[in-house]
Amino acid sequence: MLLAVAVTQAQTQFDLNLGACAELDAADAALNRAYQDILARYRGETLFLAKLKTAQRAWIAFRDAELEAIYPAAEKHIEYGSIYPMCRCTVLADLTTQRTEQLRTWLEAEEGDPCSGSRRP
Repeated sequence: MLLAVAVTQAQTQFDLNLGACAELDAADAALNRAYQDILARYRGETLFLAKLKTAQRAWIAFRDAELEAIYPAAEKHIEYGSIYPMCRCTVLADLTTQRTEQLRTWLEAEEGDPCSGSRRP
């Protein structure tokens, strides 16, 4: 995990924040690759793609609401201090990684799974 390496090499909170946010950037890039791969594989399946886009927008709203629930203060930097950017990026990276795993099920479906729905091998 990149964050673990960044944490061990970090000298300041700023460095820790940068490392955590770099991990978020990597997680976001992986999510976008998975999403684009799904769009390419299922091209032409307009109903599924419309529903997937709706689900992805709902996930983004969930992600943002989940972060707000974890860190509800209006003045986050005052309430949570200089560690907040690191914590924010860590939470978002974890949620993004979980979503990427969910999306990948459309790319890694098992042949013969009776409950696969729109997922195809």
